[in-house]
Amino acid sequence: GGGHGRTATGVRATEGRTVAVDPNVIPLGWWVYIEGVGYRRAEDTGGAIKGSIIDVYIESSSEARRFGRKRGKTVYIIGPKKPEE
Repeated sequence: GGGHGRTATGVRATEGRTVAVDPNVIPLGWWVYIEGVGYRRAEDTGGAIKGSIIDVYIESSSEARRFGRKRGKTVYIIGPKKPEE
């Protein structure tokens, strides 16, 4: 993604927290739990992010390439509050 500056929710994209979602599927500001990845917050949108696609924000492009595309991960939509871990 473009990753620089502000997200659709006005916060800075942060590795380990920010994901981009289709806001028709997951409301912005809500937390999700991605199998094998962990808790992430829906803080951004993107033209290519439609339906069940989620874009996990990763700071470095080499890390992003290593992470690659994951298919078939279970995503749990948690809600507006992150559960206590």
